[in-house]
Amino acid sequence: MHYNKKKIALAALPFAVMMHSATLWADAYSDAANKWVDTEFSVSTLNKQQQLEEMQWFTEAAKKFRGMEINVASETLTTHQYESQVLAKAFQEITGIKVNHDLIHEGDVVEKLQTQMQSGRNIYDAYVNDSDLIGTHFRYGKVVPISDMMNGDGMDYTLPTLDLADFIGLDFTTGPDGKLYQLPTQQFANLYWFRADWFARADLKEQFKSIYGYELGVPVNWSAYEDIAEFFTDKVKTIDGERIYGHMDYGKKDPSLGWRFTDAWFSMAGAGDKGTPNGLPVDEWGIRINDACSPVGSSVSRGGATNGPAAVYATTKYVEWLRKYAPPEAQGMTFSESGPVPAQGGVAQQIFWYTAFTADMTSPGLPVVNEDGTPKWRMAPSPVGPYWEEGMKKGYQDVGAWTFMNSTPDDRRLAAWLYAQFTTSKTVSLKKTLVGLTPIRESDINSPEMAEAAPKLGGLVEFYKGPARKQWSPTGINVPDYPKLAQLWWQYISQAASGEATPQEALNGLAAAQDKVMERLERANVQPLCGPKLNEPRDEAYWLAQPGSPKPKLANEKPQGVTVSYDALLRSWE
Repeated sequence: MHYNKKKIALAALPFAVMMHSATLWADAYSDAANKWVDTEFSVSTLNKQQQLEEMQWFTEAAKKFRGMEINVASETLTTHQYESQVLAKAFQEITGIKVNHDLIHEGDVVEKLQTQMQSGRNIYDAYVNDSDLIGTHFRYGKVVPISDMMNGDGMDYTLPTLDLADFIGLDFTTGPDGKLYQLPTQQFANLYWFRADWFARADLKEQFKSIYGYELGVPVNWSAYEDIAEFFTDKVKTIDGERIYGHMDYGKKDPSLGWRFTDAWFSMAGAGDKGTPNGLPVDEWGIRINDACSPVGSSVSRGGATNGPAAVYATTKYVEWLRKYAPPEAQGMTFSESGPVPAQGGVAQQIFWYTAFTADMTSPGLPVVNEDGTPKWRMAPSPVGPYWEEGMKKGYQDVGAWTFMNSTPDDRRLAAWLYAQFTTSKTVSLKKTLVGLTPIRESDINSPEMAEAAPKLGGLVEFYKGPARKQWSPTGINVPDYPKLAQLWWQYISQAASGEATPQEALNGLAAAQDKVMERLERANVQPLCGPKLNEPRDEAYWLAQPGSPKPKLANEKPQGVTVSYDALLRSWE
């Protein structure tokens, strides 16, 4: 009798140990959530209880994947450094899933993604890649649409508080089929940047008006930008004994030179058609699509605008301004080399400045930061070229977004989906936004914390709160194969930048090269959905006579310069 009792007691022991162990584990995950919410995620649009409930959901949803190790990749930005160094660790402690979040160059991200698409071999379980690839992703069918995942095998692993309606970039990651292909995790724009302290000086304002006949202020058009560039470079020349320049850019033959143009330089000049987020039927790359969403041409002879008058004008100005008004060393710089230059204090303005540099532009002790931490500079909407019309896209917005391949094993993809949602969840996104300054949620932008930070961010918060931001958007659906087409741009633009070819010659080459790639895609029939169906070439005069883009050359490409005061600009955003 006693023996049987003992036997029963011993038999029950493993269960008791197991239950105790499970409780300890649950307590460990709960303790981790409390720790992270109390310390790292103390700023959030959710209250503490809501945060803990959100974290508890992650803990429960991850049970199936505990002990798993997954691999994800993104480019090296401050926001992604925060994800890799902080959020990946928090996620592991709260869920039991280890994440190796690799930070690699943007070009490497695209290369790895392309290799996985072509080979079917799982290299990474998820990628943060630009929404510029939306046209590629929906045409090739190699990406698992997020909306399909949320309604399919990912339904039980989709955060109830994800709140897609709160994201500001979903228009950019949605295909023509209405499906969501990518989930935004960071967003930034290229805007106009200027030294507000110099622009406010009475002596400089008086001197500018006496020469150009209008007020020194935020340029509304490229004519004013050019006048201001000339003024600071050739008329003012020095401030406080230091040589200054009225423009900053970069011109080295390097892949980043392509981004300089594909990131909507032509749209700023007015080369595309009306429509946001992207012009239709001709987009900011100069690619025309037909009514059925198939690309039909890049060259003017096929109805495109890549080598049209507006694009030639834009390229001409890029070359002229780089040579005349930027520091001489700028011609030999890449994107990453030129980025920090305005912060050094010798540049008056930059027409094409990425807000991703905001965090680096606000460091105490910089020549462009006041002693109280407020900036001597401001950002504002970019001026537009003479071909631009109301209703057109104005500039570029980069949206890095989580993307999942159908070559990834289901369990690894779903575990990565949990991590992607964690990095964008309301518990963590406000803190991530304050660190990286690449906002993705309306609720974060309108938070008291962002309002408090605004005076030190030079107009970033005002831009994202205002209606103007909708005119800034990434590359759209007209581009059928971003990796193949994007690499053409820097090779041909460099010919114009170096003087090897005229802007017209360089763009003729680029347009023909884009058409050739699209012809190959058409012949291979690798894109049955919305694949290219090129128009037959015809006399350019035919297309230039049609309404919209491509547009005929203007008789006057330099109308009167127009400026606006920064205060008036801010009021217009309210």
